[in-house]
Amino acid sequence: MQIMSDSDKDAFDSSPLYTRQVQENQQRLAFDLQTGYDYVICGAGTAGSVLAARLAANPEVKVLLLEAGGTDDSELVMDPNRWVLTLGGNLDWGFQAEANPHLNGRAIPYSMGKVLGGGSSINVSTWSRGHQDDWNFYAAEAGDSAWGYDAVLDLYRHRIEDWAGTPSDYRGTGGSVYVQPAADPHPFSIALLEGAESIGLPRFEDQNGRLMEAEQGCAFVDETVRNGRRQSIFRSYVYPLMSQPNLTVLTQAMVTRIRFQGSRATGVEFRWQGKLLCVNASIEVVLALGAIQTPKLLMQSGIGDPDQLRSFGIEIQQALPGVGRNLHDHVAFGCIWEASTEPLPTAPRSQTVCFWKTNATLTSPNFYTYAAGIPFTTPENAAWIAPPEKVWSLIVGMSPVSRGAIRLTGSNADDPVRIDANYLADPRDLTELKTGIEQARALGNSAPLRRYTTREVHPGTLSSSNREQFLRNGLVTFWHQSCTAKMGRDELSVVDHRLKVYGIDGLRVADASVLPRVTRGNTMAPCVVIGERAAAILQEEHGHMTASTV
Repeated sequence: MQIMSDSDKDAFDSSPLYTRQVQENQQRLAFDLQTGYDYVICGAGTAGSVLAARLAANPEVKVLLLEAGGTDDSELVMDPNRWVLTLGGNLDWGFQAEANPHLNGRAIPYSMGKVLGGGSSINVSTWSRGHQDDWNFYAAEAGDSAWGYDAVLDLYRHRIEDWAGTPSDYRGTGGSVYVQPAADPHPFSIALLEGAESIGLPRFEDQNGRLMEAEQGCAFVDETVRNGRRQSIFRSYVYPLMSQPNLTVLTQAMVTRIRFQGSRATGVEFRWQGKLLCVNASIEVVLALGAIQTPKLLMQSGIGDPDQLRSFGIEIQQALPGVGRNLHDHVAFGCIWEASTEPLPTAPRSQTVCFWKTNATLTSPNFYTYAAGIPFTTPENAAWIAPPEKVWSLIVGMSPVSRGAIRLTGSNADDPVRIDANYLADPRDLTELKTGIEQARALGNSAPLRRYTTREVHPGTLSSSNREQFLRNGLVTFWHQSCTAKMGRDELSVVDHRLKVYGIDGLRVADASVLPRVTRGNTMAPCVVIGERAAAILQEEHGHMTASTV
């Protein structure tokens, strides 16, 4: 298969003729739905999209891609500045974590993408590769250097990225994912980076590359946006292949159960157009449903902690107590300043990122922050100290020590899960959060930003005890849910270094669930790596290597 140039692919994907070809082909494939495929991939989010496209690039391989959500053909998706409007809507699973005593009893929303492209279709489009310490940690946990930083860097450079910025030995061109530096940096964004440098954060040429090998630093963000339009992972990988007869993509297809024959996964049950259907996978089933739905499906199919499964009358297929455990993502908190009369960026996305550490022994950052001209706060804190009309925020993220869990409430697919995010359960997190917020305050109050500021609003000059309550009232998720079916070799590991579910043949997991810990920064780019690794593993094991990249 010949590799298309990026400009050719753009014209190809957006042409009315190709759009019609896709619609007509997918209608035919859905009308003539088969009872079996080579691969059944559950979930068309970031990793699932990559995997489906890489496998379907071989015209001899039949792939069925099942997505519980709907189409991404919406301005809410295509315009990256409308991401805020997707939260709580029909593109969002609309999960909610349980009431948390460490957050003053608050039950926080826990959004995840429910649409073709998953999170890559509703996120802020920031491309953050993950720190070298993250990838080397994964390699050590898995016992496989293919997950290490050097190997992953090669993947980014030679297969994944189509970098539109200044050429660099760290960046790749000709890959499937268009990545650009923040477009037309606003004077506020320039001042913010100058402020970061003034408090000791070194400036780097871009968000990835050398910054992801450093202990801390700042840069303009990298983003998956081109000419103001979102380049989701689904659109980057899957859509260019949807006129092919070997790739069937079904939306509104809710997977309800994995089917087994002995210790082998043979297919899945799913609901589609009001019917419960069964489909077989002659080679493998791959779960790419995300860190909440993947463990739920595993458990309701009999793979998980035996005590929990028995309590709901679920027959045990494989005892794996780590399923649903180890849940975490980045916690988020907003620091707010009243804005001066100087113009601010109007887009609700940051053009900059700053990383720092709060402990001298760390070799990588445990905090980061983005900036936006919006009041990033909670109803509780807004009621305590009301933000003025014109503000800007530093949205601070922290890598936590605390771990939560996904648990069942019943054996049926419609039974909701219990999401115990467990934020701040480990007292070390609150201690680090207090220190990290002080660094963010120093940045926001730095001299280069003073012309954009009249005063600090949140958290301001609260007393120590009030500030602690303010933090507990203001903490939310950064929507980077991960690690609930982790890769590793200990008793809580769910998949091995080749993403195979322990004790089950023909079943893999390929999404953020497999991460042993959340990466430094946003998780979209690491999920692309997971999809690429899954595809390479399956192609190697089953002998159907594709002729080229998509």
